[in-house]
Amino acid sequence: MKPLIALGLACCFVFTPAHANVEEKLKAAMSSDIRSQAEVERDRNRKPIETLSFFGLEDDMTVIELIPGGGWYTKLLVPVLAEKGTYYGAIGTSRIETALATAPGFERMNIIAKDARLYREEGSRFYSLELGSLGVTDADMVVTFRNYHNFGDQGRAAMNKAAFDALKPGGIYAVVDHTARHMEPMNDSNRRRFDPVKAIKEIQDAGFVLVDFADLHYKEDDELEYEVGARSVSGNTDRWTLKFMKPE
Repeated sequence: MKPLIALGLACCFVFTPAHANVEEKLKAAMSSDIRSQAEVERDRNRKPIETLSFFGLEDDMTVIELIPGGGWYTKLLVPVLAEKGTYYGAIGTSRIETALATAPGFERMNIIAKDARLYREEGSRFYSLELGSLGVTDADMVVTFRNYHNFGDQGRAAMNKAAFDALKPGGIYAVVDHTARHMEPMNDSNRRRFDPVKAIKEIQDAGFVLVDFADLHYKEDDELEYEVGARSVSGNTDRWTLKFMKPE
C-alpha cells in the first residue's frame, strides 16, 4: 500500500508502559493452548502485536470486533481485555459463540447484534446487512479484519454507520483488508480485494476522519493480480491497514 504515502500521513510507533503491558498480554494470549497450530502459523504474517499497537489498543478499552469469523483475533483480544476492559463480538458471531463461549477465560466475551441479518441479494456475490443499533454507544475501538470486501455498497455503508454510532467521540475505527488496484473494474480475481482509496472515501463519508495508515502488511511481491486464495499469494497478500477516528 505504498502509494498512500502520497496522502502525507506518517506511521510511527511510540511505545509507552501501557503498550508494553498490552504486548505482554498479547504474547501470553498468542501462546495459549486454545489456539490451533494453523492459527499460530499465521502470526508471522498477520503481525498482531504490531497491528494492534498501531491501532492503539489498551487493556482497559471497550472494543467491538465486527464479523469475527473463526475468532483468530477474538482469541487475542478477549484475554487482553478480560481484566480491565470489555470485549464485544458483533455480526456473524456464530462460530465464536460455538467455539469460545464456554472456553476457560472467555466468560467475559459479550455477543451483541444477534438480530443482525447478513445476506446476499439474489444474484449478488456480496453481502447486504440489516441491523439496528449495536446497543453500545461508548466504545473506544471498533475493529474489523479482512471483511470489508465481502459487502456490497449497502452492506459497507451499514457496517460503517454501525461502527460510527457505537464509538464515543475520539474512538477508533480500525480496518484491514486485501488490496485491489485503484479503480480496477471488478473481476473474478479481485472480488475479495478492495480499493483502499475507495474505502477511505466511503468511511470518511460515514463521518470518520482518517488518522493514519500503516504498511505493516505491504507485500511487494503481491502483484494485485490474483485471487487471494490462489497458491501464489495465499497467506501473503498485500493488505491495507487504516486507522480512522470519530471526531471529538
